[in-house]
Amino acid sequence: MFLNREDAGRQLAAELLRFKNERPCVLALPRGGVPVAFEVAKALNAPLDLVIVRKIGAPNQPELAIGAIVDGEHPELVVNQRIVDILDISEEYLQEERARQIREIERRRQVYLGDRPRVDVAGHTALIVDDGIATGATIRAALRATRRARPKRLILAVPVAPSDTVSELRDEADEVVCLETHDAFGAISLYYEDFAQVSDDEVRDLLGRAAQFSPTPSIGQKTDTKTA
Repeated sequence: MFLNREDAGRQLAAELLRFKNERPCVLALPRGGVPVAFEVAKALNAPLDLVIVRKIGAPNQPELAIGAIVDGEHPELVVNQRIVDILDISEEYLQEERARQIREIERRRQVYLGDRPRVDVAGHTALIVDDGIATGATIRAALRATRRARPKRLILAVPVAPSDTVSELRDEADEVVCLETHDAFGAISLYYEDFAQVSDDEVRDLLGRAAQFSPTPSIGQKTDTKTA
């Protein structure tokens, strides 16, 4: 059991130090993944950014996930085609939901990061970090979207997850680092002594503090190509 997300982040960071010389970027799933990812970014002296995923629910069944939209320079729609086909969901519905969730993603990014440019993961080792995994649907969407941003390597790093979910996700990442796997998995909160909800203010504070970590060229920024 982890004391809290900070403790989980420090333990996870110890397992990830081997990536420190691979120009790593750390991408957190808000809100719960941010305190964990902050400790990882601090230990690796790596930039910290967010990967925001919004579920797309079925018509009249919002709790049934038929896909997800993931933020990025070009937001990615990841669809569970099997469920879409079974429910005969129209392309028009998918595109309307895509547009709605993109607006919400942009609102949340503005709340958390303001006008700060995105970290460009192309050519870097991208580490996607959360405080745990339940079904894996959200993480799977984040991994697929990040892969399309052309990182050199894609690493999934979490403190705790179900054994079968970790096995399934190994096909989506170059490597999965998980401190604890359990066959009989309960709620993520059961593996933490303190699993208090993370506030928007805490997310903003941690991202602001992380801005001091080793910078990586951001999308829209030019790198200095002058030679001595």
